[in-house]
Amino acid sequence: MSWHHNQDGNEPEEDEIDEDVYKSQKDALLFAIDVSKTMLKAPPASDDKKADTDSGLTAALKCAYQVMQQRIISNPKDMMGIILFNTEKSKFTDEEVDRSYGYPHCYVYVPLDIPSAEDVKKLKSLVEDGEDSEEVLIPSKEPANIKDVLFCANQILATKAPNFSSRRVFVITDNANPHMDDKKMNEAAAVRAKDLYDLGVFITLFPIGHKDSTFDLNKFWNDIIFKDPLAELTDLETVLESKSGNDGLTLLKSLIKNIDSKKTPKRAYFSSMPFEIGPGLTISVKGYNLFQKQAPARSCYVWLDGEKAQIAIGKTERTEKETERDVEKEELKKAYKFGGEYVYFSPEEQADVKKFGEKTIRIIGFKDRSLLKFWMAIKKSIFIYPSEDGYVGSTRVFSALWQKLLKSKKVGIAWHIARKNANPQLVAIIPSRSQSDENSGTPYLPAGLWLYPIPFADDIRTGPEVKVVRTTNELTDKMNKVTGQLQMPRGLYEPHRYPNPALQWHYKILQALALEEEVPDQPDDATIPKNKAISKRAGGYLQEWADVASEVLAKHQEGKAVKREPDDEDSEDARPKKRTKTATASKKAGEDGGSAMTDAALKKLVDSGGISKMKVAELKDILAARSLETKGKKAELIERLEQWAE
Repeated sequence: MSWHHNQDGNEPEEDEIDEDVYKSQKDALLFAIDVSKTMLKAPPASDDKKADTDSGLTAALKCAYQVMQQRIISNPKDMMGIILFNTEKSKFTDEEVDRSYGYPHCYVYVPLDIPSAEDVKKLKSLVEDGEDSEEVLIPSKEPANIKDVLFCANQILATKAPNFSSRRVFVITDNANPHMDDKKMNEAAAVRAKDLYDLGVFITLFPIGHKDSTFDLNKFWNDIIFKDPLAELTDLETVLESKSGNDGLTLLKSLIKNIDSKKTPKRAYFSSMPFEIGPGLTISVKGYNLFQKQAPARSCYVWLDGEKAQIAIGKTERTEKETERDVEKEELKKAYKFGGEYVYFSPEEQADVKKFGEKTIRIIGFKDRSLLKFWMAIKKSIFIYPSEDGYVGSTRVFSALWQKLLKSKKVGIAWHIARKNANPQLVAIIPSRSQSDENSGTPYLPAGLWLYPIPFADDIRTGPEVKVVRTTNELTDKMNKVTGQLQMPRGLYEPHRYPNPALQWHYKILQALALEEEVPDQPDDATIPKNKAISKRAGGYLQEWADVASEVLAKHQEGKAVKREPDDEDSEDARPKKRTKTATASKKAGEDGGSAMTDAALKKLVDSGGISKMKVAELKDILAARSLETKGKKAELIERLEQWAE
């Protein structure tokens, strides 16, 4: 079905990078979770409140369930699936259950697809209610061959997500040596892993350690997990590995923390971008948009009169204004309005107007980092990372530039064209420190270089005049104590601690309706101030500040009153009062002036029309005495008083 509407739709003025296209790049994520006896074993009882309470398998399933919920919100077009291995039962599709020629001891619990309400319900019942209706959480007597697990993942990704830009397998296990040093089985598994990498599928391991043993990657998994030696050489990427809970986190939190760091794929904002550092020195880089405002998925129109709901597709039609005749695309030309006239461009002329050269990042100089001010940011920054696709050796040159900028506290200033026909922009090239650097100030950002757009002369606007009000040293000292007590954890704003409450609430309502759950009463809002904690930590200091502020304000008001009195006396001596008819009218009403006039006298004056003979200053005085607006012309002031009298 399609719906039609007429509108004056405008084509994009320039061929910029489309962020909607960037966000629509699809990701296929496949969990491979071990169901062995050790994974099912619950941790020993402990009096420690932070001790693990879930088995490794339970924690892994809870983590997968949470990721599934989050992906429905943040990446509604992405696919997700779950394979359980080392299970007594085997299943690849609904038609192939327990067939020996399939993938022994591998059970596809959630097929790879866009998560549906049924998938979420099924996983929730297993995780929260322990309802294993398929009786799948029974360990096999013989361990699964990792070759079969990887081949099963290969077949699923090849058939369900052949053209996805990102395809990944997350393996969660506590077995560092699944084949017990069987060389032949290890080699077969390594071959299957290489096949996956050749197809662009990345494998990420989340090992679960135990207190009585360490997880030794060298026994098997180092041959399965391919790491980037160039990234390790330049220390531009840190590979995080799960811990066994010894860092004070429970097993579930450890898994969630590590999976959160990898659950979003690296999606290139641009690729193979020439980065000209100097004449004759060019490398290639990729750009990544690491910050993207998340909004609820757009609603859509649905046609419900068929056998099942169908999405209505929008279609634009252009019509001539006078005759309402449909206009074909070939009949249209681009035009810009200039001085009341329309200036027409042919496609070739328009392309020439917008042509500023090929895509590039060209450094034009360097400046001290201190000269770059916070107000210069006009757009979000783009993270750039070296790529060997265009120029061999790019990574080493990039790393040298990054380290030099850090040591000398400099930033580069560059000319940047994002893509063909895009408008040029000036950017500052800013280095960020390694995540392992305690003084980085940004532990959640990767180390590398950032393109920080800065304004041209045309982008700067004149701000309003602001009168600076100075405070006293005593008030400043008191407030320093308050702010010292109310520091954020580690003195940093950590975005992952504060989910968007409006976005989360929107999807919680949708989830409750889709899964037929009870609708929650109120959203979870981590931004609500914790008043009890604030009062406990800084209540006394806040009261001290309030007391001092009251004293300072009282002194300030007294000073203004003392200063006004001599001014009033001088003005009275210099300007003798004139006896006016208005003043006489006021005297007759029994008053000394407008501000002292009684309400009865004012109403009598309004009724008699004498108010029109008063001056503007006197009218404003009367209005101010009655807390009425004093702005406007005389007629407006009189009308305001007449309305008050009524």
